[in-house]
Amino acid sequence: MADPNLAAAIKAALASVDIPGGGALSGYAGLSEIIVTTSAVAFAIAVAPGMEAAFGPAREAAQAAAATVAPGRKIMVSLTSDKAPPATGQAAAQGRSGPAPKSPVSGVKHIVAVGSGKGGVGKSTVAVNLALALQAEGLRVGMLDADLYGPSIPKLLGLEGKPAVRADGIFIPHDAFGIKAMSIGSMLNPDQAVVWRGPMATSALRQLLRETDWGDLDILVIDLPPGTGDIHISLFQQAEVTGVVIVSTPQELALIDAKKAIDMLRRLNVPLLGLVENMSYFIAPDTGRRYDIFGTGGAETAASSLDMPFLGAIPLVMTIRETSDGGQPVVVSDFAGPEAQAFTTIARRILAGTPALRT
Repeated sequence: MADPNLAAAIKAALASVDIPGGGALSGYAGLSEIIVTTSAVAFAIAVAPGMEAAFGPAREAAQAAAATVAPGRKIMVSLTSDKAPPATGQAAAQGRSGPAPKSPVSGVKHIVAVGSGKGGVGKSTVAVNLALALQAEGLRVGMLDADLYGPSIPKLLGLEGKPAVRADGIFIPHDAFGIKAMSIGSMLNPDQAVVWRGPMATSALRQLLRETDWGDLDILVIDLPPGTGDIHISLFQQAEVTGVVIVSTPQELALIDAKKAIDMLRRLNVPLLGLVENMSYFIAPDTGRRYDIFGTGGAETAASSLDMPFLGAIPLVMTIRETSDGGQPVVVSDFAGPEAQAFTTIARRILAGTPALRT
């Protein structure tokens, strides 16, 4: 929490918000912790199944009350419950619950997500450089950091300051090297953790995705968190995703988790664009000798066995690490170099495999 005094003041203001059944929202047991960052306020109201509509006015009143106490900050108030989503299609015909219909994201033609089964495989670095490589192919590209618990896009893109918020509450994303970028990390103080339960995180993701002015994009690249949790399911159930790129190292330990992520995507009927092998090999700068630190060919073999495209290998080199830490991704800092060209090759293979991304 960036400002406990402001959080306390907001909670005090919620005493004026009435809830169904009597009483004030400030004393309601279903009110979550109030999270305050430099540019946003977020909290959730947990309600019993079937009470969402009844609590709608309370949610709106709470948003207004918080905005009065914290002017200039984006106010993010979510209603959560354990109720299963309404049934649609075949699920409805069989009397089973199912996800609500997917809806497009305003201004976005295609969504390409980048995921991995585990952390530490360089997924975010791949996502950022892939977005910039797609832009170099003449496409209008945006970048959304969906790794809410470990946002790294601000560091990788050198983003400074918080995103602006329009008068109607819509975020204006950062512009970084010509791509539009949005991350919860830009709203946090340094070293501030995001301590949110699943419903709060999925609500925040929905707002970052749908309450940002993306303009007119050909592709929105989304950097997913590691694993197969609530954020992934929420995204894939609410939005049409053109496809997902999976990132792994050659190491069997990483591939075990990558295969789990692939299994999740197939269960959710999300298209797989292919597998990228990151940290594939190391060439010693002094001798030119190649070292396969994490093994060799593991991701390419896995892609073949899983019947999905192998998109290419990214070497383990200091240039990528240094440019990433410096907020100058290698695709823009040294476009003609071999490291940047590895990302460019992957982008071109994705576009060749899915021509609809150019339309």
